[in-house]
Amino acid sequence: MTFILVLFLWIFSVCVHEFAHAWVAYEGGDTSVREKGYLSMNPLKYLDPMTSVILPVLVLLMGGLGLPGAAVYIDRHALRSKYWESGVSLAGPAANLAQLFLLSLLLRHTGLGSSEFGPALAFLGLLQASAVVLNLLPLPGLDGYGILSPHLPDNMRDQFDQVARYGIWVLLALFFLVPPFAQGFWNVVWGLSDLAGIPSRLAEQGYRDFRFW
Repeated sequence: MTFILVLFLWIFSVCVHEFAHAWVAYEGGDTSVREKGYLSMNPLKYLDPMTSVILPVLVLLMGGLGLPGAAVYIDRHALRSKYWESGVSLAGPAANLAQLFLLSLLLRHTGLGSSEFGPALAFLGLLQASAVVLNLLPLPGLDGYGILSPHLPDNMRDQFDQVARYGIWVLLALFFLVPPFAQGFWNVVWGLSDLAGIPSRLAEQGYRDFRFW
């Protein structure tokens, strides 16, 4: 049950993340997101088989990492300023942070924390924390870079944009080939999860239940 519940709710949370990008872009001047169908919670609107399903699920199964999967295509030239452009990128991890604190409130102030759903929701909270930290890394292809890039010199931005498509592979290499990076990352994730009030024992139990094999 934990496996199915976490997968279902994680897909929903990815939709919230991408909807946040699209909504801020719309408010910032890119009305094309409405015609593209991004102002929706329909996961099919953000679906790409490799980046939205296969790769994120594989990474989730291997290491419990909330890898961003879906994508919205923003017409950044239509945005009113570079600050709106930064805001579009910031909106995604902000949505994950909001979901993290919402899960914490549900676990601590309702009966869900002591129910059979508690471990799954706590693990989902940990995934939200990992998505916040991961997305804020200033690596081309991630939201952290998107926040900074509008304020970089044009020549530097052009160079970084050319390697953005490889950013996710660089990230995975760092996780699996550079242990200090992975350890530091997870220390920050657990710290954020604890700060939000996610019960660590429940999250650990949820992780074990999720990886039932």
